[in-house]
Order: sequence, then C-alpha cells, then structure tokens
Amino acid sequence: MIVMQKQTFAHALLHAANGIHCFFKTERNGKIQLIVAVITLLIAFVVKISAIEWMAIVGCIALVICLEMVNTAIELLCNMVEPNYNTSIKTIKDLAAAAVFCSSIASIIVGGIIFIPKIFIV
Repeated sequence: MIVMQKQTFAHALLHAANGIHCFFKTERNGKIQLIVAVITLLIAFVVKISAIEWMAIVGCIALVICLEMVNTAIELLCNMVEPNYNTSIKTIKDLAAAAVFCSSIASIIVGGIIFIPKIFIV
C-alpha cells in the first residue's frame, strides 16, 4: 500500500507556479494569450475603465487562460493514454478546444462592449 504524504500549501503553490511557468514557456497558444492579455490590460489602463469593467476584463482573461490550460492538460493526457488516432480521443480534444473557443468569443464580445465606445466615442 502506498501512503501519500499530505503536501503543504507552499508545495501546492510551487506546483501551481511550475504549471503556469511550463504553460507559458512551452505552449504557443499560451504565449499568444499572454500577449493579448497584456495588450488588453494596457489599453484598459489607458482608457481608464471602471471597476466593474476591470472585473469583467480580468474575469475574461482568467477564463480564457484557465480553459486553455485545462485544454492543454486534456490534450497531453489523451496523447499519453492513446498515442494513436482514436475517434473518441478526437472528440474529447475537440470539446476541450471548443470550450476555449467559446470563452474567447465571449471575451471578444465583452471587450468590444467595453472598449469600442471608449476608443471610437460612438
């Protein structure tokens, strides 16, 4: 019987930080999303969005990046479990990618609602 030691909160944070570092270092989409997030935050700062708008923007950024991380984890796990083509694995990967896509579209809409009136003074 394998006995697992309870990990400390500090160790849990270390593992999370390692995952974040690995994601942004190795994943092309992670790098792209980080650049888009930084640009979005800079624009938000320049146009002086409200506190509620900040919450919406930060929430959208977090949602897209978190779903991309989950998508990446699912893809890595699927590839490990079944390295050959499998229609069920393809469906699983497509569903995970669709979650990222849907959150990205919603984020673009939220960004448009917030930024277009401030930038173009409609």
